[in-house]
Amino acid sequence: MPTYARADIVFERGQGPYLYATDGRRFLDFAAGVAVNALGHAHPYLVEKLTEQANKLWHTSNLFRVAGQESLGKRLTEATFADTVFFTNSGAEAWECGAKTVRKYHYDSGNPQKNRIITFEQAFHGRTLGAISAAKQEKLIHGFDPLLDGFDQVPFGDLDAVRAAITPATGGICVEPIQGEGGIRAGSVEFLRGLRALCDEHGLLLFLDEIQCGMGRTGKLFAHEWAGITPDVMCVAKGIGGGFPLGACLATERAASGMTAGTHGSTYGGNPLATAVGNAVLDVMLAPGFLDEVQKTSAYMRGRLEELIAKHPSLFLELRGQGLMLGLKLGQPVGDVVAKLRANGLLSVPAGDNVVRLLPPLNIGEAEVNEAVGILDRTAQECVG
Repeated sequence: MPTYARADIVFERGQGPYLYATDGRRFLDFAAGVAVNALGHAHPYLVEKLTEQANKLWHTSNLFRVAGQESLGKRLTEATFADTVFFTNSGAEAWECGAKTVRKYHYDSGNPQKNRIITFEQAFHGRTLGAISAAKQEKLIHGFDPLLDGFDQVPFGDLDAVRAAITPATGGICVEPIQGEGGIRAGSVEFLRGLRALCDEHGLLLFLDEIQCGMGRTGKLFAHEWAGITPDVMCVAKGIGGGFPLGACLATERAASGMTAGTHGSTYGGNPLATAVGNAVLDVMLAPGFLDEVQKTSAYMRGRLEELIAKHPSLFLELRGQGLMLGLKLGQPVGDVVAKLRANGLLSVPAGDNVVRLLPPLNIGEAEVNEAVGILDRTAQECVG
């Protein structure tokens, strides 16, 4: 189906932070498959572990125990707030599992009326009917009525609006700590802590969407750690598989108490191939010093981008984000700038609010940052003269 406005490029291979097209061109990849290729392309350790598993077993279904799923689930719970994990193939599926978990918790707790979830303007949770009903962005929902009921939307970052939206029917609050598609808009520490406090005060579940901002992207394993809070439910995907389709819904034992046998399922979710790669990704990300390096590189990149803004203030209006999830608010149409960057050899991602996203692999260094900034500088000169 013609649902994508694809660029006329075919990539035949990748190596680290670079992609190589069939026509011989090389691109510095600061899109990373939209924050998916967290360790770059053809990472030798990930390739080794996937190949090793591929030679043993691909699929058995969740009718049986899956060793890799059990080990990955144990490691994720040990590294996070969670007590239990449900594995999926994608972020949208992980989000759907989270939404069902919130509703089922209240139903089984004797409060079936608490079935509504507060969401935020400019949110993005996926393309399923449930996810677009929660996000309510016009570009997502146009032509897909009737939407699913059960979601009450308020402005992002506005605690007073959240408080006013809570009713006896409210069961949870769903938020991205940093909105990706919405324009790299980061929730403040005070905002996130305030949401946790409201949930505690009113008996609600805090449901975090860390599909894009999680898995080391901000310099901690998950973005909410910067605020010193923990959610009750969290959906994860993108970087968790380093490019292999994998997602997960994490929850506390209390929040997931209603998710008993038969309440949810997946044919492929958590299959041996996916969990072998997921375990390999965690091996790298949880290794001593890895996240420290992400923080160091991101601080350097932020400094270089701030210099760029000072040099081209009419094009680059504002720097947003955290870690290696950064966005430049533009003074010209983002689609035009993304196309010019691509022509100059840098891949980036457009986002809402006229923002270009820079989402490089987490294991880049200063050399790649300097190369990217050089292309941004050259492109800015082309744009503004």
